[in-house]
Amino acid sequence: MLVITRKQEQSIIIGGEVEVIVLGISKEGVRLGIKAPRSVQVHRREVFEAIAAENLAAIEGKASVQDAAALLRAAQVKKPEDR
Repeated sequence: MLVITRKQEQSIIIGGEVEVIVLGISKEGVRLGIKAPRSVQVHRREVFEAIAAENLAAIEGKASVQDAAALLRAAQVKKPEDR
């Protein structure tokens, strides 16, 4: 694992096409901005894990309509218009 220190408005570049920018720092946490091509999926970890679990359940034939609805609600995230 790479561990680095960044200040507000500083960023890192991943793979030459994904930029992670520190937008703000507070007691509650760090606010990050992520610039990535539309072809790159960006999810919060809990949403990513929910998607993976649903995909596994679907493969095993155990997915339900309620599971799918819960996943869709969890994945609804506002996206910046300029992305």
